[in-house]
Amino acid sequence: MLTGLAPLVGPHTKIVILGSFPGVASLRAQAYYGHPRNQFWRLLATSLAETPERVVAAPYPERVRWMLEVGVGVWDVYAACEREGSLDTAIRAAELNPLGELRVMCPGLTLIAHNGGESFRHARHTRELGLPVLRLPSSSPANAGMTFETKLSEWRQALASAGLEVRPAL
Repeated sequence: MLTGLAPLVGPHTKIVILGSFPGVASLRAQAYYGHPRNQFWRLLATSLAETPERVVAAPYPERVRWMLEVGVGVWDVYAACEREGSLDTAIRAAELNPLGELRVMCPGLTLIAHNGGESFRHARHTRELGLPVLRLPSSSPANAGMTFETKLSEWRQALASAGLEVRPAL
């Protein structure tokens, strides 16, 4: 049984982006979205940072600090599971995280965004929090059928609807 990562949220978190479960690279690094081809950090930084390249290139603790400062939190819907490899389709015997605790952990929470389809399968649980719930296109390298620009447009809309200051499109 694999165990996931702790939530990265804080009192200023306005949006929580929920993945399904960390991939092999993320578990090894003990870092959310640790696979070098995952577009999570690039999508977030391009949407919210004055200098996106600096955020993407920063060490993980600095990226996390920046993310929390701008009002974004991350977690996964699964606390633990059995899985060979990193694909969501290989997840078995999954145990849900206590998603209801998000309201306590994040008193300023305005929106839940599910990063991909597997996470969104549990939207019924997050809707119970009484907040808007969205499905984002997955930032995973497995979601290669959608361009970065298309993903970016949807991510920017979600971040703006959470009340975050989204940078103008280039």
